[in-house]
Amino acid sequence: MSSHACDVLVVGGGIIGLTAAWRALEAGASVVVLDPAPGDGATHAAAGMLAPVMEAGFGEEAQARLGTASLALWPDLADALERAAGLPPGAVGLETAGTLALAYDGDDLVALRRSLALHRELGLGSVEITPAEARRREPGVGPRVAGAAWVPGDHQVDPRAVHAALAVTTARATHVPRAAVSLTWAHGTVVGALDDAGTTYSAGTVVLAAGHASAALFAGAPTRPVPGTTLRLDAAADRSPAVVVRGTVQGRPVYAVPRRVRPDGRRELVVGATSDERDDDQLARAGDVFALLRDARALLPELDDAVLLEAVTRSRPGSPDNAPLLGRAADGLYLATGHYRNGILLTPLTAAAVDDALGVAPGGPGERAAVEAAARYANPRRFADAYSTTPTTERGGTA
Repeated sequence: MSSHACDVLVVGGGIIGLTAAWRALEAGASVVVLDPAPGDGATHAAAGMLAPVMEAGFGEEAQARLGTASLALWPDLADALERAAGLPPGAVGLETAGTLALAYDGDDLVALRRSLALHRELGLGSVEITPAEARRREPGVGPRVAGAAWVPGDHQVDPRAVHAALAVTTARATHVPRAAVSLTWAHGTVVGALDDAGTTYSAGTVVLAAGHASAALFAGAPTRPVPGTTLRLDAAADRSPAVVVRGTVQGRPVYAVPRRVRPDGRRELVVGATSDERDDDQLARAGDVFALLRDARALLPELDDAVLLEAVTRSRPGSPDNAPLLGRAADGLYLATGHYRNGILLTPLTAAAVDDALGVAPGGPGERAAVEAAARYANPRRFADAYSTTPTTERGGTA
């Protein structure tokens, strides 16, 4: 049996895991990343909406506070990531043009207005506009839309471009294409992990960022798979939206997230997303694909001319309260998981929290606010009474 020693072992190579690895490297640590397919989980399907306003749900003030704190850090994170990866400005696809919210029928409009009232209550920026104003902003909006709102503070970034940049910035780490099968413990402290080839890894700190699979490694990370399907379309720029469009069609949520226009006058458009409570099989159902296309074209009829490139189903890491698990959960163990629908949005907050865990002082008021929000709303020990965190064995056992 072989072994490997490092300062920080990161279990999971999606955007969250590679962000943790990048921050650890920047702090001067030696890093190993364990993941059999980096970036092929929720990151691969994510549309990249940075939407603390439209994602705000009733009874979920914590998630809204985390989201707004993290969104404020996205411009600086994008700049730092592009510089670290040697990429030109704008390479990770951060767009700050706002979001157009649509309601297809009268019942959808009632629901939209309830959301706008919640936004006002939480101090989040949104304003109702007429369907005519919505069409002035986006001429492709369909004629049957009953109502609309403008959300200037909800933006987007390209998750696949972000992950590619993170892969460059973490090239100094040791990337191992294996899955962790258990954490290893010694005297109540997490001291490493064991992979599916029988290799052991010892580390001063283990960062568990394995998405919904985190629960299989540590019971104190009660994550679950929440599969969702997104579609990628290729559309003419003049027949597709220029800003993020979100809406409901007879109660069903749907969105269309446009990427930048290419030199050929076309752009990729990400349409999503379904949300199911079922096993993680990564299979796209015909009914889900049909429903997404049906509802997207109800709001944006010109999408009929778009080309369907891809249907991707991956699982978000849900938690019992839909807020992330971010912080020290046991001696030697740091959790960065359970981000549910907002893993991309919460990436900068995760970076600030990891920096704080590694003893790096916050770089400014925004980072301090993010660290405080994470400590208040994302403390992984909040479920300690419901989930045992005692390891089954001292070495090789899962917690």
